[in-house]
Amino acid sequence: MTNSGSQLLNGLWETAKKTISLTKSEGAEVLLHDRARAKGTGFDVDSRRSRHLVGLVPPAVETLDKQVARCMARIDSLAQNPLEQYMYLDRIKSEDDALFYRVVMENLKKIVSIIYTPTVGLACQEFSHIYTPGSTPGLFLSLSHKNNLDEVLANWPGLDPDICVMTDGSRILGLGDLGINGMGIPVGKLSLYVAAGGFHPTRTLPIALDLGTSTKKHLDDPFYLGTKMARPSDEVFYDFIEHVMIALKKRWPALLVQFEDFSSEHAFGTLEKLRDRYFTFNDDIQGTGAVILSGVINAIKLSGVPLRDHKILFVGAGSAGVGVASQIMQYFIREGKMSHDEAKAVFYLTDSKGLLTSDRKDASHYPHHKTLFMRSDLGGKQITTLEEAVEHIRPTALIGLSAVGGAFSKEVLHKIGKINAKPIVFPLSNPLENAECTFAEAVHATNGTVLFASGTAFPEIAHPVTGKIIEPGQGNNMYIFPALGFGSVLAKATKVTDDMIYRASVSLANQLNEDEVAAGLLYPRVTRIREISANLARDVILQALTE
Repeated sequence: MTNSGSQLLNGLWETAKKTISLTKSEGAEVLLHDRARAKGTGFDVDSRRSRHLVGLVPPAVETLDKQVARCMARIDSLAQNPLEQYMYLDRIKSEDDALFYRVVMENLKKIVSIIYTPTVGLACQEFSHIYTPGSTPGLFLSLSHKNNLDEVLANWPGLDPDICVMTDGSRILGLGDLGINGMGIPVGKLSLYVAAGGFHPTRTLPIALDLGTSTKKHLDDPFYLGTKMARPSDEVFYDFIEHVMIALKKRWPALLVQFEDFSSEHAFGTLEKLRDRYFTFNDDIQGTGAVILSGVINAIKLSGVPLRDHKILFVGAGSAGVGVASQIMQYFIREGKMSHDEAKAVFYLTDSKGLLTSDRKDASHYPHHKTLFMRSDLGGKQITTLEEAVEHIRPTALIGLSAVGGAFSKEVLHKIGKINAKPIVFPLSNPLENAECTFAEAVHATNGTVLFASGTAFPEIAHPVTGKIIEPGQGNNMYIFPALGFGSVLAKATKVTDDMIYRASVSLANQLNEDEVAAGLLYPRVTRIREISANLARDVILQALTE
């Protein structure tokens, strides 16, 4: 563990005591159930006597290390039931901040897949069924609150937050419209802001906007916890978002708000309408783009293909796909000294109906974000399948953000492996069942030549030629958003600019150590996340100070 990580863990309890004063007159109820100060079996004999805790916890006195070992033993015993693992960790989090984050940071690779992707997707799907009445995972803001948002925000029992993650649940991972069940995403994301970025757990704010759902299953569910109504019109939606942002800025002027898992149209719309007036960013568009750009930078270096000769084929043209393409295009403009039109010509985007072209039958109905990368140079030819696209375009890179599991067939992977000495293949959709291909499929179809990164974690495999164990890269947004957020807040910025995001992306590409370079990795190992986040946050601060 890095020094910064150890300092956070060792100081968490002391920081909490300083932040919220502890007096002898406070009762056992507070000490046992205030997660910023609770220690459970960690209270020593003297503390139990002086705080009237004797008999309220088991007699054993345990160190934090012993408590962590106890938790991990339980997690391991639940290995066949990820949802039970999630629920157990959620209970720990609700009871004891110091213990929860020690568990996370000492077992990061294992725990991240439980508290965030892929297991958080399952937890969101089951949110209304696993929720325990009376728990407060975050703020729920309903449309009916529009005229009294100041009062609702004042009900938040925590300290003044530095960072907020907000979702309306309309596009949770690749799982569709989950409505208020999407609260697990802000909760999980903020756990990573703390564990990976350095935010204090008492200064985070998860928000779920209760704006109905278009999913009949949830509307018919007797236990659905949100308001049972159809989603509002765009006019009503944007008016409510504006009211929420005004109220948040009024109460907490320095609060950074990260938007997460909105529908593609609303993701772009909120970003366009709000980014110049509020301290905010959208991780699906900007964060995903930044982390994937970082992997692409390193993949391009390893591919041996000159920058100007690359052709990048995207499968998926939603908010994430267009956001990633836009970020990568900036790299071609800046590093390749290409004009906007030259850089734009590198990219080919497909949706469920085929390649985006200006003369496709439905082109007049494209949402605005799809028009940004539509092609007009195919002479009327329409490409409707991925196999056709690979054959016609002959791409150097294949990037998937389609949420269609198995979209990269064996034939497609084999073909791109024939076209390129070192093909770049990034199946980025989450959760696991939505990944366009697996690491093993990409490696075997290309005879081990693939430059690979995925959105979800895959196991190591043996190289089909050398037999050497090889590791997959994972383009996890966790590499970017905690550091981007922490650096932006520490810099006392009022906006998250494109240059700050680009600086974070390029900085991430430069974080590989000698061992990781030798292993052919495109991203550093996640176990180094706090070291990496510190470096990226520094660079974000330096960039912010120049603007």
